[in-house]
Amino acid sequence: MKYGPYNAPPELWAKLKPLAREMRQQPTPAEDLLWQRLRNRQIHGAKFRRQHPIERFIVDFYCAAAKLVIEVDGSIHDYTPDQDAARQQFIEAQELMVIRFSNEEVLRRTDAVIGRIAEVLQERL
Repeated sequence: MKYGPYNAPPELWAKLKPLAREMRQQPTPAEDLLWQRLRNRQIHGAKFRRQHPIERFIVDFYCAAAKLVIEVDGSIHDYTPDQDAARQQFIEAQELMVIRFSNEEVLRRTDAVIGRIAEVLQERL
């Protein structure tokens, strides 16, 4: 079986698939709110996937057409800056753009977050 540059090899996928499914079933409030605004091609007709594997990582939201990854960072990310930087560097090396928002931004400034995503999509689609 062949796999593309953004997909995990089959043996790794077998391990990532259940984790991604569980993460989709138990989103954070911020992820759930953002998903309600991204799903069904609501912004510039862009199709998003949530909790999508890219190699050995699972990203919060992914739009293949725009080569865009959206990450929603909770408080755990305050303690993992080095790991987050390495993860982002790897993802960007796949020619993907990563934009990050904090849980607080998504929950309190939802329209501004959606506006930023719309701007990026307009540039990349």
